[in-house]
Amino acid sequence: MSIVVIPGAAVPDLSDAEFESLLASVGIRHMSIADKAAYKPILQSFLAVMGKIDEDPDYTPPSLNPAPATADRSYTAPTPEENPMNAWSHLCNIQDTNLSAKSPGPMQGRIIAIKDNVSVAGVPTTIGLSPKLFEGGQYMPASVDATVVARLLEAGAVIRGTSTCEGWCASPLSFTSFTGPVHNPWLYGHSAGGSSSGSAALVAAHEMQHIFPYDKPNSGTQTHTQSVTTAEIAIGSDQAGSVRIPASYCGIYGLKPTFGLVPYTGAASMSPMIDHLGPMAAKLEDIALTLQAIAGYDGLDPRMSPESPLRSSVKPYAAILADFRTQVATKSPTWKIGLLREGFEMEEVTHAVRDTVLRAARTCFAAAGATVVDISVPMHVNGSVLWNASTRPSMATWLLQGRCSGHLTYVPEHIRSVTSQLPLRDGTDGMLLESLLTKHTPAAINILLSQQASNATPLAGLEAKAHRQVLGLRAAYDVALVQVDVLITPCAPNVAGKLPSGMASVAEKLAYAIGTTSNTAPFNATGHPAMNVPCAFSPSDSKPDIPLPVGMQVIGKRYEDEKVLLAAAIYEHGRHILQSIKSERV
Repeated sequence: MSIVVIPGAAVPDLSDAEFESLLASVGIRHMSIADKAAYKPILQSFLAVMGKIDEDPDYTPPSLNPAPATADRSYTAPTPEENPMNAWSHLCNIQDTNLSAKSPGPMQGRIIAIKDNVSVAGVPTTIGLSPKLFEGGQYMPASVDATVVARLLEAGAVIRGTSTCEGWCASPLSFTSFTGPVHNPWLYGHSAGGSSSGSAALVAAHEMQHIFPYDKPNSGTQTHTQSVTTAEIAIGSDQAGSVRIPASYCGIYGLKPTFGLVPYTGAASMSPMIDHLGPMAAKLEDIALTLQAIAGYDGLDPRMSPESPLRSSVKPYAAILADFRTQVATKSPTWKIGLLREGFEMEEVTHAVRDTVLRAARTCFAAAGATVVDISVPMHVNGSVLWNASTRPSMATWLLQGRCSGHLTYVPEHIRSVTSQLPLRDGTDGMLLESLLTKHTPAAINILLSQQASNATPLAGLEAKAHRQVLGLRAAYDVALVQVDVLITPCAPNVAGKLPSGMASVAEKLAYAIGTTSNTAPFNATGHPAMNVPCAFSPSDSKPDIPLPVGMQVIGKRYEDEKVLLAAAIYEHGRHILQSIKSERV
């Protein structure tokens, strides 16, 4: 171990009482006076080193600086007329003015929403939190464009705004944002899923050309989108299902790419081993086009590996999909589709969703000419347990404190919250902080307590064991994916449920999320690509006469994301065949 001393640096104050408190915090209570005299100045030299870092200027990698051609970085708060679902956080109109009709990018003019945990230079990043949870009590506009944002702008897309996300991205349902719940565009007062809640709602509403076909108070049967601002495509983040669950509830496509395919640089992290950014869209072609625009090594994200393709080697997903559609139209695919038995047997999956997904998968894939088989991966039952055990003991370090853990990485400075210092501050500030967390994001306190409990007991060693078991789970899925081309499970275990009331207790709010990610979280841990495919509708429990979207999850081999897209294309082709037969009979 090296000891660094800065010549001539002032010695930071460290009282004997403070030093004794530090010793006690790590369980040292009987150190000799001589040893204390040796350790204390070394610790003061470390504090001097950290003080120098605090005083010296920061550094931003040039690739994250906003391009001069996107100089208009103004933003506004959305009006109620523009934002009836509460799906927008901030509105803007950012585009690369160097691109023109003569030199358009592949996504020229496409309207994009960016989840509000991803940096868009000049626009605040709220992560769904109260401004009181940030230093100074206010949001700071981002000074950088996340890598995916810069790449979308280079492709010609228009960033229309940041979409509402759940507090700290810690909920699979849509009622934890500080600005209030996000409403499902199919049914007012019902969840849009989370944590990419706003992204899903905006894309679904854009495709539907109306929102709230049912039950929007004082608006008749539906609200047209003439005054409502929506998005064609959105970017979401996914740590346990936060792209796929809202996509399922809102009836759109949502892809969690292979871990390490899309750079996470510039987004607020939950835990590096499960962080993913991915596209959300109503059309499969838009998923492929967006993935192609944002994928590839960026030289900054430690989540990327030697398997991650260079930008020049990113697969042409859009062209692959287009070619495959042509092939499938004339020749049946020789694909084998595996229905993952344990995914359908999850206790949390409702009978209605299980039967709906099974029926849709069996009939549509078979109609297209694919072979559908049952397949078993027994470890899948414990997949969400391994996800939890391998991330929760250290999740607060990244999620709540914005700290690094040994890997060289870029953590955006502007989204550092007041929870970066533990314990939570005493007095009025501490009480306010606790109240805000309990009211809006009780999951954050659970995450914080889980880490503290792990640190205070021998449980800490089990995190490493859980990581080893995750490697075993990855291997089990890999074996299954040698036998079949893709795996199929239900995505969300149910259709969108009713949002809890503002008076709901902490216990009620936490209970809402139990089991929601049982089929999605395992693939965040193992890194396999997985996508929600809208497949049918099923009645709502709260409104039995109102059908709501059901999602089917398609899982593929790592770094074979195109096969997930192509499997969805096969499914679509089979559904079209069945619909044509039904029309002819009528």
